[in-house]
Amino acid sequence: MSIDEGIRPAPIAAPRPGNFTEALMDILDRVEYRRVNPFDLDDPVYRLRYEAYRREDFYPPNSLGVLRDSFDDYERYPNSWTYGVYIDGALVSSLRLHHLTPEFRRSPANSLFSDVLEPLLDQGATFVDPTRFAVDFEASLAYPALPFLTLRIGIMATRHYQATYALHCVRPEHAAFYRRLFRSRLMCEARHWHDVGFPMELWGAKAADVYAETLARYPFFHSSEEERTRLFAPPHQSPLMVQPTPRAPEPRVFAPA
Repeated sequence: MSIDEGIRPAPIAAPRPGNFTEALMDILDRVEYRRVNPFDLDDPVYRLRYEAYRREDFYPPNSLGVLRDSFDDYERYPNSWTYGVYIDGALVSSLRLHHLTPEFRRSPANSLFSDVLEPLLDQGATFVDPTRFAVDFEASLAYPALPFLTLRIGIMATRHYQATYALHCVRPEHAAFYRRLFRSRLMCEARHWHDVGFPMELWGAKAADVYAETLARYPFFHSSEEERTRLFAPPHQSPLMVQPTPRAPEPRVFAPA
């Protein structure tokens, strides 16, 4: 559940119950999530990424005006999916996910922190590793809560895959956001990220310990099994757009670890 390089979440405080939650629930009624076709190299998500990273001078310019990297290669990384978040039909943000298992261990976080994650994978742990968060600049001004709408995808993935940990590779100045929101803990000190000019820390939350509490504090993170299945089904089964279901009850949560 990571808002990594493409945004600055530190000034955004974790929400409190009340008007914020009600307002975000209302916005979710206008939201649609779309999984990017991994073979569509012209999807607008890649331009959104590029513009967000160039705006912060985090990525070098290129003539195509898109940002794709090797971790987007679905043939090499079939455990990877990218999503666009749309409000009233307009693309406002995006997020990429990798699902790490003992059988398939490749992801951005494991490429940088393998000495931390490999022993846990050997013990049978699984992870959701979100990266490449990006937002439209105008949308970020209109919707200050946009990080929460986007993070919801990572929370749903953690629930859908019954992952042991939700990871986030973040700049040190952003760590407090995750500590407040998810009770995350530092798993490794900062290291230099592959293609951007700043260090990243590895933080993680053990899902069985924090999932139910997180949903109780922030009801807009709720989702239905149908929504999760539609979002994370194999690509040939995935619909173009999926509408959020934050008001759906979730009778079953994670089994004790």
